[in-house]
Amino acid sequence: MADWKRGLRRVIYPAYEARVVRRLPADRLPRHVGVMLDGNRRWARAVGRDAEHGHRAGAANISPLLEWCDELGVKVVTLWLLSTDNLNRPAAELNPLLAIIEEVVTDLAAEGRWRLHPVGALDLLPAETARRLKEATEATRDVDGIIVNIAVGYGGRREIADAVRSLLQEHASKGTSIEELAEILDVDHIGEHLYTKGQPDPDLVIRTSGEQRLGGFLLWQSAHSEFYFCEAYWPDFRRVDFLRAVRAYAERERRYGA
Repeated sequence: MADWKRGLRRVIYPAYEARVVRRLPADRLPRHVGVMLDGNRRWARAVGRDAEHGHRAGAANISPLLEWCDELGVKVVTLWLLSTDNLNRPAAELNPLLAIIEEVVTDLAAEGRWRLHPVGALDLLPAETARRLKEATEATRDVDGIIVNIAVGYGGRREIADAVRSLLQEHASKGTSIEELAEILDVDHIGEHLYTKGQPDPDLVIRTSGEQRLGGFLLWQSAHSEFYFCEAYWPDFRRVDFLRAVRAYAERERRYGA
């Protein structure tokens, strides 16, 4: 891109972003934003680099996103960093990606601004990755800031299966029979055993890279969510893209399944 175009963007975009923020209705902003950080590998290929370079570029964009959410008063952010399906990737790609995730989680915890909460099947992860996630949780437990759900080794179907398993184990320990449980079971019982129990469901789910599918992200929780699909690959996702997503959300009339 020519230098004059870069200079023009540096002047125009801050003014445009400020106008968008001013016009956002305070009573129609999302409390919980879920983000599918998609497109790192395709971004890397587009710039002639390897997948690891793309994942590192994507990791560098996480802290800015949390800043943008904080500016708007978002209370919960869920970041999908690695699915259960991704765990089947070749070791040559998976191992560097896990190392990057470990670094990101450690760095976010060190900032002392976000309350980190891992969501996913930690038992499927390498011991070191699971340890870093647990340490970050402990280190930020008392932080008064945005709750940041780190979805690693996460799959929506696995989460629902884990929730049902936990529910059955809880009632078995109380001596409840299957017949008795069947009589009282409702959606709230399952919700109380999800990875995100106690949190509001996502109001807005953003997916980058132009893909228009959930892919198993927050299957249970997103039943009434609004979705926003952005063409930009995750490493190129900018504050202006985030503000456009929030503006689109604020302009919609939420029907909650109707």
